[in-house]
Amino acid sequence: MLNQTNTPTPELRIAVAGATGRVGSHLINKLGSDPVEVISLTRQKAPENISAGVSSVVVDFAKPSTLEMGLAGVDKLFIAHGTSPQQVANEIALIDAAVKTGVRHIVKLSVMGPATPINPFAWHTVIEAHLAQQPVASTVLRPTTFMDVLKRAGSQVAAGTWAGAAGHGRVNLIDIRDVADVARVALLEKVAENSQRAYHLTGPRSWTMHQVAEALSPLLDYTVSYSDRSPEEQRTALLAEGLSSFVAELLTGLDRVFNHSVLTERTLTVEELTGSPPRELSDWLQENIASFR
Repeated sequence: MLNQTNTPTPELRIAVAGATGRVGSHLINKLGSDPVEVISLTRQKAPENISAGVSSVVVDFAKPSTLEMGLAGVDKLFIAHGTSPQQVANEIALIDAAVKTGVRHIVKLSVMGPATPINPFAWHTVIEAHLAQQPVASTVLRPTTFMDVLKRAGSQVAAGTWAGAAGHGRVNLIDIRDVADVARVALLEKVAENSQRAYHLTGPRSWTMHQVAEALSPLLDYTVSYSDRSPEEQRTALLAEGLSSFVAELLTGLDRVFNHSVLTERTLTVEELTGSPPRELSDWLQENIASFR
């Protein structure tokens, strides 16, 4: 938990790359009550969901000079790039610009998982390796998969057609608000020069997709079921939905990770850093039940 000795000074300037994303938007709201200056690095002018009082700087990853201008005078940088084929190049460009401009501490949102060719896990491995070689203090946040991934199944649950290739594998999902809470603590921590930290973040327990279906049933007042597909069948179904080959590969790969019960680890990191236990998936389902109607 953040203690008195870690309280930041008003002069602390924190840049958030990915401020319009799921974790970034929650993080900016949380930092709003701290005595810090927050700067949003964004690729769009005047993004709608940026809080008032947060400075917004437009950057262009094709022009490194804009990254350096956006990071001028910044003490700490939070990186949460959206999943895309450009993620590796763009995050490395941000890291390099941060080092060049004298940023003292970089906090990167990564992902928990094994060394694997499956993306986005493989992309994060490359970025983490680059960050580790830089002469700057760094903290890597490695959460398991976000609970929000279940929202993608919302229309299928409502139509009674929910299916996938996760089988009876288990996964420990985490609420993005818990990740944002830890990101705030990590950014406000006083860290030694050039120190390297990694925090593994999980929810309180692991679930199968069949158990998630069972938990949804009483909330929706009808029986929800999850049907099993092979990875090939799942990819074909996703393409038939109109998803791109890129997205279909990502989602099929995620199902494969779930199927193999790769992400079942439980850590106490969220509670130890924030003082509160991680949020329960059952509570998240109740809060977001409208997404499944």
